Amino acid sequence: MSRFTLSRNTFGKLVFEDAQGKHEGVVPVRAFPIGAPDTGIAIVDIDGHELAWINRLEDLPADARALLQEELKSREFLPVIGRIRSVSTFAVPSTWEVETDRGLTSFVLKGEEDIRRIAGSALLVADSHGVQYLIRDLTALDKGSRKLLDRFL
Repeated sequence: MSRFTLSRNTFGKLVFEDAQGKHEGVVPVRAFPIGAPDTGIAIVDIDGHELAWINRLEDLPADARALLQEELKSREFLPVIGRIRSVSTFAVPSTWEVETDRGLTSFVLKGEEDIRRIAGSALLVADSHGVQYLIRDLTALDKGSRKLLDRFL
């Protein structure tokens, strides 16, 4: 990994600076946003050219890591479901009330095919508006949530 610094300009844009120069408006891009969100992050310029590759986010100094995490969080919207509070009906469409890492919300599940298994015991749930919700580990959900979810799997 090459040596570089990250900062924000007066307009709040991310600024990358290394031995080759200064680039404003850079964007961090995760290689594996769901399976390995803290590994394999590219920093690209406004034309999409890679300026730096970060193997592991934890390898960065605390200030650069905080800036990247803040930028990634503002660009990515993938609420993580921690608990399923209720489901209106076990037939679809159904309204789900869930607790996420971004607060309480409810959404409509159009069909059982909108729940997809991904890496390991992770699930991706798409609502009727196309918003994706992540369940990182099905086995880590509380018993009540797993029981509700099992009716749709």
